Amino acid sequence: MSADNGWSRRNFLSARGLGAALGGAAGSLIPDPPRALTRQEQNLSTLAFARRAMGCEFGIRIPYYYPNAMAAADVALSEIEQLEELLTVYSDTSEMSHVNRNAFPGPVRVDNRLFEVVRRSAELHAQTDGAFDIAAGALVKTWGFLRGPRRVPGEGERQAALARSGMRHVELNSDNLTLRFRVQGVEINLGSVGKGYAIDRAIQRLRDDFRIQCALMIGGQSSIYGAGSPSGDGRGWLVSIQNPFNSSQPAATLRLKDQALGTSGTANQFFEEHGRRYGHLLDPRTGFPADLLASASAVAPDAATADALATAFFVMGLDKTKAFCQNHPEIGALLVIKPQDPAWKAAVPQVVTFNVPTEDLTVGQS
Repeated sequence: MSADNGWSRRNFLSARGLGAALGGAAGSLIPDPPRALTRQEQNLSTLAFARRAMGCEFGIRIPYYYPNAMAAADVALSEIEQLEELLTVYSDTSEMSHVNRNAFPGPVRVDNRLFEVVRRSAELHAQTDGAFDIAAGALVKTWGFLRGPRRVPGEGERQAALARSGMRHVELNSDNLTLRFRVQGVEINLGSVGKGYAIDRAIQRLRDDFRIQCALMIGGQSSIYGAGSPSGDGRGWLVSIQNPFNSSQPAATLRLKDQALGTSGTANQFFEEHGRRYGHLLDPRTGFPADLLASASAVAPDAATADALATAFFVMGLDKTKAFCQNHPEIGALLVIKPQDPAWKAAVPQVVTFNVPTEDLTVGQS
């Protein structure tokens, strides 16, 4: 991960029409159209707002019948900007950077929002048997995926970074809202969950402050939440997952209603050395790049969970993701399988899904 890209670690979700913010006031309140909207109609019947934060563009679509759409979008996007100042590791003045510098040997009291996202990450770390781990910042740095240069570390470097990585070294105190590192050199990087958490907070502001129950929010073209449904059939928002082998075509399209989708892959973040390709998504248990899938997507009730599990599924691979979804029926997965032949150029990739309703899914079409 380069410093220029910041939090934009993935680039898979279609975000058509999420360009510059639209001016003007929205119309008066009218009911939902009585029929399902096509993708083009879905885009035209909403107001689009966008702002850059966390190293990527965040976009919001709000149906035109909400008269307070512009004010609501401004509040939601400002919430994301505030969270960037709190969570990013690309600023030396952020609270996350302060924790990384000072949580060893003594505890550091943190903002409740930062504690919340670390606490949730710890839960997901345990549920995925360590495949998801925000405390792998030392490994990310060793491979050069934070600020570069990207390179394959020596065995001694990798082992030393592994010794300074892992949630097992992070102590959380919920009574005092403190974090402490048990080992010197541990660093937390929230790049695999921060955008999703920011989307969740922004959606909550739309609901609580403006009573907006229908909206679509995308962060970095990889993290997305669909609230409500813009069409009369109540099926939710139509979104696309990019084909990692052909960026102009989707691997699949699906519907989201009060659900989030996160997608992870290495099609846009990698380097090559001595003829071998190394992706930026590391297995925190081994210290090597994960290489089992072409991309992994997770569907979850909230965007932070979807983001984190997309990363975990990419690391876990097909069989372990299947087992996870069998034990968590509220979580869906869509995995794009790596072809055995690197020269494979078929139009439709092999897609495997778990807990994704077939009526909401179309493979290989926009």
